[in-house]
Amino acid sequence: MRLTIEIDEKILENAMRLTGEKKKGPAVTKAATEFIRHQMAREFAKEVMEGKFADYPMTNDELEAYDR
Repeated sequence: MRLTIEIDEKILENAMRLTGEKKKGPAVTKAATEFIRHQMAREFAKEVMEGKFADYPMTNDELEAYDR
């Protein structure tokens, strides 16, 4: 999908540097994908710590150590 956005030049430069992408579009896509993956992992860990998955094999201490 094609999208036109305004993004701060420094943020875009950082996204390109951190993702290793040479072009703007792939850098933004990779950065957004990584952000979403990270947030979903945090949400899942929170649900596990709240006990939503009683049979999950990791303890709270193991999950907290893993997130860091």
